[in-house]
Amino acid sequence: MEKGDKKFESVYSTKVRAGKRRTYFFDVRKTKGEDFYITLTESTRKFDGNGYERHKLFLYKEDFNRFMKAMEETVNHVKTELMPDYDYEEFEKRQAEWEAKRAEEEAAGITYNPTAASSKESTPAVEKPKAESSESTESTESTEASEDDMSW
Repeated sequence: MEKGDKKFESVYSTKVRAGKRRTYFFDVRKTKGEDFYITLTESTRKFDGNGYERHKLFLYKEDFNRFMKAMEETVNHVKTELMPDYDYEEFEKRQAEWEAKRAEEEAAGITYNPTAASSKESTPAVEKPKAESSESTESTESTEASEDDMSW
């Protein structure tokens, strides 16, 4: 990167997928003055499939501890006071199952075109291998249903 290309350099990034339409990005950025801050970005695919809406939150080092404390208190309040009987691991299990099934199907030669599924009513474009059994067709149909189920 040449000097002047970017005002703030990204030094670390991770993302959390949250269903079919929403992704959270956690980025650490470095200022010209060798300081660091975090940007939290929620990116949501638009319903019409044309682009994304993004919302950003900037978190500075002097607020890290208070932010984390308030976030933890808030999440714990929901988990213990408002919804103590809810299975908070449910979506992690579903996501892991969905990813494993998707990897299995891709290994079998089934690929998906995510841009073809621009609305909830449409189904993903699926390229199937030429030689396929009736079991493969049933597997694909259940995948389409489970992918819709992932839009929590």
